[in-house]
Amino acid sequence: MTEQRTDKTGAPVSIALDQNRAISAYTVSVDEALAGRADFVDPPQTAGERVFFHTEVGAEFGGRGLAGLLVREALADSIHRNLTVVPVCPLFASHLKKHGDEYEAEGGKFRRPRPADLALVKETVENAGNA
Repeated sequence: MTEQRTDKTGAPVSIALDQNRAISAYTVSVDEALAGRADFVDPPQTAGERVFFHTEVGAEFGGRGLAGLLVREALADSIHRNLTVVPVCPLFASHLKKHGDEYEAEGGKFRRPRPADLALVKETVENAGNA
């Protein structure tokens, strides 16, 4: 998945799915420079779910709407893949709080995080740091 979009300045940006690293992410690039990422983990014990736990855009790319593009593209891809989104990341949680009805109307599914989701995120981050 690689989608071409434009940011608030009109500059072209690319959003891609990167599952080749210790922590999977949707990434956003500007002029081929990595600008940000939305990290997630797919729970091995629960098929069909994706836990988004951290979104970050570099300060030098701030104010261009890249985090919002990342969230919207990640959610659209989750609909396409028929995944239930678990928003641990405050940015994803806030977006779904405001636009959850629209997301569900488009075919999306989401649920509140549970303690097991938080434990999985902690374990994933710790294991990635030791890799």
